[in-house]
Amino acid sequence: MKAPEQYYGTGKRKTSIARVYVRPGNGQILVNKKSLDDYFGQEAHRVLVRQPLVLTENSERFNIKVNVRGGGTSGQAGAIRHGISRALSLLPQENIRAILKKAGLLTRDAREVERKKYGQPGARKRFQYSKR
Repeated sequence: MKAPEQYYGTGKRKTSIARVYVRPGNGQILVNKKSLDDYFGQEAHRVLVRQPLVLTENSERFNIKVNVRGGGTSGQAGAIRHGISRALSLLPQENIRAILKKAGLLTRDAREVERKKYGQPGARKRFQYSKR
């Protein structure tokens, strides 16, 4: 049985969900039909997305197509990184999964926004105390 031509991974971070498709290619990354550089304005977000590829030395071997929804740019970048890591972990090459796991890229970042409590201005902030 031959290896599949495409690998899929779902990544999540905060309220963002990314569907990631990894195919053999020349290193092109498309996010919602735009290039990575056009979609993310900040260099930090672009570095975050490329991190699993750089760690596993697969930057120029695969084309990546991403559909991402929800949240802001930071959450979306984290979701894409998680999805790419999951898709790369399915590759038949040995030790890729171990490298990603050691770097902590296969673990879903479970931190969510804490809800606002009633009678207060925010999740943790309290109204100013007035003695008189």
